[in-house]
Amino acid sequence: MLHMLPLSLLAALPFSMVWAAPMCSLSPSTAASASTSASSAIPTVSGSSSSNSTGGAGDAFVATTWYAGWNSDNFPLSNLSWNKYTSVTYAFGLTTPDGNVSLGNQDLLLLPQFVEMAHQNNVSAMLTIGGWTGSRFFSTSVAEENRTTFVNALVNLVQKYNLDGLDFDWEYPDKQGIGCNIVSEKDSANFLSFLQVLRATPELSNLTLSAAVSLTPFAQGSGNNTQPMQDVSEFAKVLDYIAIMNYDVFGSWSSVVGANAPLNDTCAPTTTDQAGSAVSAVKAWTAANFPANQIVLGVAAYGHSFAVPQGAAFAATSDVNAATPPVGTTLLAAFPPFNNASQPFGDKLDRNDTDVDICNVPQTGPSGIFNFWGLIDEGFLNEDGTAADGMGFRFDTCSQTPFVYNATSQVMVAYDDVQSFAAKGQFISEQNLLGFAMWEASGDYNDMLLDSISNAMGIEQVGC
Repeated sequence: MLHMLPLSLLAALPFSMVWAAPMCSLSPSTAASASTSASSAIPTVSGSSSSNSTGGAGDAFVATTWYAGWNSDNFPLSNLSWNKYTSVTYAFGLTTPDGNVSLGNQDLLLLPQFVEMAHQNNVSAMLTIGGWTGSRFFSTSVAEENRTTFVNALVNLVQKYNLDGLDFDWEYPDKQGIGCNIVSEKDSANFLSFLQVLRATPELSNLTLSAAVSLTPFAQGSGNNTQPMQDVSEFAKVLDYIAIMNYDVFGSWSSVVGANAPLNDTCAPTTTDQAGSAVSAVKAWTAANFPANQIVLGVAAYGHSFAVPQGAAFAATSDVNAATPPVGTTLLAAFPPFNNASQPFGDKLDRNDTDVDICNVPQTGPSGIFNFWGLIDEGFLNEDGTAADGMGFRFDTCSQTPFVYNATSQVMVAYDDVQSFAAKGQFISEQNLLGFAMWEASGDYNDMLLDSISNAMGIEQVGC
């Protein structure tokens, strides 16, 4: 365990004394130290594996997470297990109409503390630009007429805050996201040109550059005729890695209950149930010539809830993709229908949103999101992360994810647990991917998920 000095005391010490403290570091072992039932269910993904990046990361692996600045009151920086990550990424800086990056008042105060604490722990400090609500002006920012302004704004950010990397979470190039984003059929091409300029900027030559991406490669085309790019190899030359956002695959927008973050969906019973997964995403990106060893798998420390009547929730008989449920629980059905007119509340941080969003669209009701700790807090799970007695439960061996159900409240949650994180860690190792990125740091409970995926990858702490 790395013992930290208070920030007030650190500020008074000479720089050399602050950095002279013993540091933890992470090291990959030659083989994963944990095994799961995933191997027999997950097909091997073939594709490009050699790295083309000319970037600044140079890591043997990536163990990273996003830190949500808006949640700092509930999860302060001191709660982060810094010594278990190679980097941590602060979320978010927002794109602006004039090609700059906007930080909220809280971010202006918190970001310097974030970077300082990361560096004290020998961890790279990164900043994500964009996100669901922050991608409105990516299209105009990377366009040729504004590109230099945007690059200069990022250079200023990096130098002002002493950042080690930038992460671009554009949701989405050449596709609409939240509803009022500027979209152009030139988005993906302009994004590449922007990244090439950014990578060639001398002040950023050693900077880590990454992108959080969808399950399929960047789109190209116009209107409803957009298709994933067939060759993204030029992106691999300027990005150190991409983080595939393998979550929110099923949710309140879906027609049935499905996995939030499926490891595999090729074994789902119908094509309707095959909405995407880690397996399909890695296959799509490597087929488009993005090297596997520059791919980081995004993993979720949260789940989505659904209102499911008891008559639809439980399985009449077992099925080929159902593991035997734990004693004291009852097997749940696969892909049950749900009442999309009645979104349940999630954990205690969820709220009944009656505001308008950045597109001036009225918001109604809760999000239904349960963080992993929230499922324990609300009694769905025991302290050790297993399903509580009396719950409905299903571990789906196709998606390699769990589902839990409270028959009294008629709330079903699709989420991830220790077993599913271990399966994802093994998949990362077997497919020679670069590592994992967890959304987001505060969702875990006592590092149970983090430790599970790290152990499955064979990551070891050195010098702690």
